Amino acid sequence: MQSDLDVAIAKLDGHVSTLSEIYKKGILANGSALVVSKPSVVVEDDRYVKAVVDVGDVVHVLVGFLGSTESGLQEESAKVVSVITGFGCYKGNLVNSGVVAPLVRVLDCGSEEGKVAAARCLVKLTENSDNAWCVSAHGGVTALLRICDGDGGGCDGDLIGHACGVLSNLVSVEEIKRFMIEEGAVSTFIRLVRSRDEAIQVNSIGFIQNIASGDELVKQMVIREGGIRALLRVLDPKWPCSYKTREISIRAIENLFFSPLSSVSALISYGFVDSLLYYVRNGEVSIQELALKVAFRLSGTSEEAKKSMGDAGFMAELVKFLNAKSFEVREMAAEALSGLVMLPKNRKRFVQDDHNIALILQLLDPEEGNSGNKKHLISILMSLTSCNSGRKKIVSSGYAKNIEKLADAQVSSDAKKLAKKLSTNRFRSLFSGIWHS
Repeated sequence: MQSDLDVAIAKLDGHVSTLSEIYKKGILANGSALVVSKPSVVVEDDRYVKAVVDVGDVVHVLVGFLGSTESGLQEESAKVVSVITGFGCYKGNLVNSGVVAPLVRVLDCGSEEGKVAAARCLVKLTENSDNAWCVSAHGGVTALLRICDGDGGGCDGDLIGHACGVLSNLVSVEEIKRFMIEEGAVSTFIRLVRSRDEAIQVNSIGFIQNIASGDELVKQMVIREGGIRALLRVLDPKWPCSYKTREISIRAIENLFFSPLSSVSALISYGFVDSLLYYVRNGEVSIQELALKVAFRLSGTSEEAKKSMGDAGFMAELVKFLNAKSFEVREMAAEALSGLVMLPKNRKRFVQDDHNIALILQLLDPEEGNSGNKKHLISILMSLTSCNSGRKKIVSSGYAKNIEKLADAQVSSDAKKLAKKLSTNRFRSLFSGIWHS
């Protein structure tokens, strides 16, 4: 009830006034203050947070306690402040009370638990980029980088994770980002990607994406510092980590290194194609589908990528997806194959397996309800007609009539072009005989 809250606020206000008088007289110092553990319900209900914040000096008292030499008092104050920062409407009260500077001091010299709570507070406060400069001005960037650089010194995953979160928020300010780079942030976080703590790995990958996204100079720095190798190590099946972390690594590679072409070349040289193929073949469903999507996009980046994928054995795997239940999967597989067989070497390799051509022709049946994208399937066959062995296998297949069906049904101009190409020169009589038999 509002009346109950009013009574509680009045009592709290009285206690604050009493404590203020005690401190003024020097009877009690911060170090010997008693702190009652906050009830867990404070986290769940903003009415209790409002009751605390609305009392005039309580926030200032909490901020003052952050500077206490008593670690227990400092930790509990940081935890309460962390609860308050969870409610966006009260962040301004904390910032106006000067909370940033003491939080940074806790990061510098507080206890481990206090540092975790302080970093958690700063993650929430720096969601507003206006507070970024305040954190930087008080030395927060240096303190956070020192925490991350001290992984070998025993910092736990929670602390480094929150520190990553704050730094990721600060990256949006170009000047602060440049300072981080000068202070060695790129090499620090690439090293953290190699950590055996998955929380640290995930947060470090996220930071690298944030600092390098849209910045070609930083991308090249990430490559030079071993970033691709670190991300590929996460994909190594022998490396102990979850599929979720591997998915995050694949997405980071796709987001950062699929352009420009020099980055694609670096990916290929470090063995990314083989790693990707492994998850297309062996991955759990979610990562397999992601790997297929990434492979589809990779196939469109460069001729070098097409050649490398053909050499690795991607075409045989893509053929398997032409008959998948998902239309999106079928379409991606067909379009990727369409691009790969444009290379002469890949065409020759593809036509060596009679099953490949037979399956594509079978899926062209107008009555086939589980077909892939016919436009791309026809495109594949058009490319295959560029070599004699491909033509021969198409016209001699028992499913070659499906091309005629599509052409006669007037549903595909591409099918007409394909039929015309197959019926020229010395294939005319053979193809005509198949159609009319």
